Amino acid sequence: MSSYEARFRVWRGDVRGGGLEDFRVEVNDGEVVLDIVHRLQATQAPDLAVRWNCKAGKCGSCSAEINGRPRLLCMTRMSVFDRDEVITVTPLRAFPVVRDLVTDVGFNYTKAREVPAFVPPEGVGPGEYRMTQEDVERSQEFRKCIECFLCQDTCHVVRDHEENKRAFAGPRFLMRVAELDMHPLDAAEESGLDRKRAAQDEHGLGYCNITKCCTEVCPEGIRITDNALIPLKERAADRKYDPLVWLGNRIRRRSAPS
Repeated sequence: MSSYEARFRVWRGDVRGGGLEDFRVEVNDGEVVLDIVHRLQATQAPDLAVRWNCKAGKCGSCSAEINGRPRLLCMTRMSVFDRDEVITVTPLRAFPVVRDLVTDVGFNYTKAREVPAFVPPEGVGPGEYRMTQEDVERSQEFRKCIECFLCQDTCHVVRDHEENKRAFAGPRFLMRVAELDMHPLDAAEESGLDRKRAAQDEHGLGYCNITKCCTEVCPEGIRITDNALIPLKERAADRKYDPLVWLGNRIRRRSAPS
């Protein structure tokens, strides 16, 4: 096994402030950035704070920024960097720092609670749901999300504009709204819940300008923009602006029993 000495710059600090600290650390074949962070903890910086759990790219815990790009520490191989390159590791920029590489991602859980859950269809019991395979596969893509929040971090609407967080759910949770709105068994409308209107008026769908940066950083390869956000925008626009849809809604309202 060959090894070499790499140069790392790691952000150290807390909510009061901090800065980058330089390290030289041994790297072995096949290692990932999280391995190096653990080695720093073991040999040079025992108080270095980092959040991690599975080390298999499935828990989403070890999200950080490596050379300015949101990534999972455990899925970023050292072999993708030149040996003489300085590797900079910093916390997720869109969220408040707790300490070192650990950030407070509570914003995301707040937004998750604001999205109404699936509404079961009336008269259909557990085990009686029937869907086409195409509909199953559409939802399954979105269900691959591991809650790493890299898409939330890279979205410039929240990354560069703290004031937008109150009105904007972010790509991860707009994707959740899209999944439910596309679900053929979701009975939201029958219960009086208009997911398309809520996406526009309550979750800030209009803030998204489909730059696809969220898709680019997704470690699960979910096509967030193409398969969730753009279709949701189209459905919301149809509901709000399409004259035929508007006319149909007017006719239905007039013909409804008083």
